[in-house]
Amino acid sequence: DNAYVLMRPPGHHAERSEGKGFCVFNNAAVAARHAQSVHGVARIALVDWDAHHGNGAQQIFWDDASVLEISIHQDRGFPQSIGAVDENGAGAGLGYTVNIPLPPGSGEGAYLAAMEQVVAPALRIFAPDLIIVPCGFDAGHLDPTARMLLTSESFRRMTSSIKQLAVELCHGRLVFVHEGGYALQSVPFLALATLEALSGHRSAVNDPFLPSMQAHPMQQLQAHQSAAIEVAATAMRSCPPQATR
Repeated sequence: DNAYVLMRPPGHHAERSEGKGFCVFNNAAVAARHAQSVHGVARIALVDWDAHHGNGAQQIFWDDASVLEISIHQDRGFPQSIGAVDENGAGAGLGYTVNIPLPPGSGEGAYLAAMEQVVAPALRIFAPDLIIVPCGFDAGHLDPTARMLLTSESFRRMTSSIKQLAVELCHGRLVFVHEGGYALQSVPFLALATLEALSGHRSAVNDPFLPSMQAHPMQQLQAHQSAAIEVAATAMRSCPPQATR
């Protein structure tokens, strides 16, 4: 019913004609185009929750109304000069790029609020036939390349949310593509929770980092994070991604 593509190198920074970051080819974008050209899938949504901005898909699909590109990322992380809320596409693609830059230090509360207030409404407006998630684990609490605080339970809840949206909107068609995540001691637990949520099977493995990180006060939605999410939600509502059937 769904799939997790465990592959390297990651891809979401790669643009049309060049690689960037650790990325050579934009795997999710190639998959989207393949689904359209080979399988006749008309509308595809990319929901990128890697901690770093999904600049590759933004550049590739900037003027394309057939792909909705949503990026939840650490504000001014990498790349620093891209990913603002007012970057929402151009021409035929105006409204089909949605950026949600979150303040450094954001935890589960901020991410779930972003999913509820921006991602879900945008997906419901666009009505995709397939959802692809460039799934980075570098928003995890121990990652050396970002400053976010997500736990294994955070990824479980985010995955469950997008899975439910896929069932609601596109017959459950959902593909995750492995992206960043560089804390070797914690990524296996973040990934396992994601796979458990996708499969509906709960293993007996316990995350040793979870109790202490769930108790961290910054897991709760903070006022400045809520304000940033509202700015992104307002930008999306003012220039929505219309369904194109």
